[in-house]
Amino acid sequence: MTQPTWPWPAGAATGVGSMPGTDVAEAQRIVLGELPDLPHLPELPARGPGADLIGRTAGLLVDLPVELHAARWRIAGRPGRDLRRAHDLMERDLDQLTEQADGLAGPVKISAAGPFTLAAALDRPIGGRMLRDPGAVRDLTGSLAEGLREHVATVRRRLPGATVLLQLDEPSLPTVLAGRVPTESGLGAYRPVEQNVAVDALRSVLTAVGAPVVLHCCAPDVPVGLFRAAGAAAVGLDLDLLGRDLDPLGEALDAGLGLLAGAAPATAPPAGRAPSSAQVADRVRQLWHRLGFPPARLATQVVVTPTCGLAGATPEYARAVLTACRDAGRRLAEA
Repeated sequence: MTQPTWPWPAGAATGVGSMPGTDVAEAQRIVLGELPDLPHLPELPARGPGADLIGRTAGLLVDLPVELHAARWRIAGRPGRDLRRAHDLMERDLDQLTEQADGLAGPVKISAAGPFTLAAALDRPIGGRMLRDPGAVRDLTGSLAEGLREHVATVRRRLPGATVLLQLDEPSLPTVLAGRVPTESGLGAYRPVEQNVAVDALRSVLTAVGAPVVLHCCAPDVPVGLFRAAGAAAVGLDLDLLGRDLDPLGEALDAGLGLLAGAAPATAPPAGRAPSSAQVADRVRQLWHRLGFPPARLATQVVVTPTCGLAGATPEYARAVLTACRDAGRRLAEA
């Protein structure tokens, strides 16, 4: 069997997405400095609406304008100032990426919310989540696919020497599949989405973007088999939330799926210090050993990451944990 290849160099590390603070230039400098093998476009939700995961992604939708209403994002009748703000924030982020990563010849990761996390968070104009209406979810998925295709193309034009990798964040997907997304009253829940419907929707987005896609979920019960069936290049997850049954993950990795392994705490532990690179590397090795895979594949198939975004961390801890992930990746490559 031909040895699979993954869209990152051996021993790579990266961030999940979010960073603390409001200074995108400084956040981008930290990411490029600490994660040279697989830098990412940071997300700074502390800047307010439009910089958060949902608002940032909703700003990429095509022909589905959004607005804020009662501190929630909803589909709007026409573009307005909330959408302009989201567009402006993204443009500033891309300007910093273009300036600071000029000449980048390796992979670069951008991220957005996936269709089901978006559908569980966005409101319809007449009330209720988009998730309530299967037709609305289909429209949303098509709009997102087109918007992400354009977003990937934009980053490629700005960084012509780089290889773009897209991360789709689906933290809400397990609750969507289980029918546990509460309605507005809190007295009920929306109907579960069937697995085949979720696979088809995700596959349509992955096919449209024309770039390798990581499907990421830092929640329990990650549907690894579903992500694999949808055509993901890799799955990203929090190692601390893995259950006892590792068979679905093992089967997916054995079939060639890459892994973004969340092995370093995203917020400071009680001791207040970031883990050492040796501790992070050992966490990844332990999982690999439990799965029974040959050590030689570890550094090429696995990317080391924090367990989730770093928006809730202090700037000092965020930098320290990214450094630990970078050095852990190098330890794995040297072993």
